[in-house]
Amino acid sequence: EVQLVESGGGLVQPGGSLRLSCAPSGFTLSTHAMRWVRQAPGKGLEWISRVSIEGITGYADSVKGRFTISRDNAKNTVYLQMNSLKPEDSAVYYCHALQVVRGTAGRDYWGKGTRVTVST
Repeated sequence: EVQLVESGGGLVQPGGSLRLSCAPSGFTLSTHAMRWVRQAPGKGLEWISRVSIEGITGYADSVKGRFTISRDNAKNTVYLQMNSLKPEDSAVYYCHALQVVRGTAGRDYWGKGTRVTVST
């Protein structure tokens, strides 16, 4: 079965850190552009970070300077290092993979999400 699996969520105090991981089964991430997207309770999806196949990264203003996305193609895993967490970072975090072949977008995949709760 082809799927993306996120892990690393949990409960953390404000100011703390977490590292999320996203690993696929059934395909390799090296040919996919990757994104992290989150959904807070009662709100819509919010894009927060991306990394291209070439390793170029981007961040939403809400997380810039606090979150770092990275990819390890040898481990077939993408990470989201989250530092200085705030209560408003509480959300379900989803990993998204978009296949890119010779500059053309192909299939995409979503994970089922991992919950992050920032609270005292």
